[in-house]
Amino acid sequence: MTRVESNNSAGSRQPTTGVDRREQVEVVIVTGLSGAGRGTAARVLEDLGWYVTDNLPPELFGRMVELGASAQPPITRLALVMDVRSRFFTDDLTVVIEQLRALGVRTRVLFLEASDDVLIRRFGFARRRHPLQSESADGTLSAGIAAERVRLSSVKTAADLVIDTTELSIHQLHRKMEEAYGGGAPAALQLTVQSFGFKYGVPLDADMVLDVRFLPNPHWIPELREHSGQETVVSEYVLSRPGAADYLSTCRHLVDLTTNGYRQEGKRYMTVAVGCTGGKHRSVAIAEALGESIGAISGGSADVVRVVHRDLGRE
Repeated sequence: MTRVESNNSAGSRQPTTGVDRREQVEVVIVTGLSGAGRGTAARVLEDLGWYVTDNLPPELFGRMVELGASAQPPITRLALVMDVRSRFFTDDLTVVIEQLRALGVRTRVLFLEASDDVLIRRFGFARRRHPLQSESADGTLSAGIAAERVRLSSVKTAADLVIDTTELSIHQLHRKMEEAYGGGAPAALQLTVQSFGFKYGVPLDADMVLDVRFLPNPHWIPELREHSGQETVVSEYVLSRPGAADYLSTCRHLVDLTTNGYRQEGKRYMTVAVGCTGGKHRSVAIAEALGESIGAISGGSADVVRVVHRDLGRE
């Protein structure tokens, strides 16, 4: 994040105060009907780089903005998630928004809703009570939902964006949120290429597993045994074996196809695990080459690529 400075009368440059930097802060207030997707929306905003807080008392909103603006680096995108149980859902909403905007803070309200039958089905699936169910006259879920609609009617009217999640999948909601709050650019997709040794077990969090045990093992070559796949002498040996280049090219193509699909589905993280017997020679060399290939291509499928070696040195 770029630090903003201002000129004083003498022409010297001084950093601005936290109060001045509040004008750089964006706030989105996420609210809506229980079961309509507030939690999902909060997670999407986190993926998009927003700092998310849940049910912060409204009197602390201004203080939170000041703390974020004065932090290093500053927090300039703040999402405040509120539900019907908060006393925020009164006339305080308009007051708080006006106070924030008076400070120069760009403030928006996102309201999520869904049809009664979908909300009832979601609550039944989750096996939890509606927050207003016990307050309704007959104690039914339908009555709780109806009471919440009445209580939130003014909030919905004040919202800058209303999203009906009745017919939306999680991925469709993700795309709508990205369009509205992504700042014009899709969220970064982070790819981890991880080498490992099969004898120590396959990584549990792997989205794709590549097996390079078909390549000759440098372990059986005395002058290579003590070196690792990070060293040129081993890397050149592994990558020059018959089939290695074709395999690497095919893997790169598969990773590109998969990460492009992940983008379409709103997924933002992927782990590719590359395994050999012990995780020292072949898997390390291939993982390094694959990571370099993906990271070196401008406009590639992944925005952030890192290479890690889980079992290197374990022997």
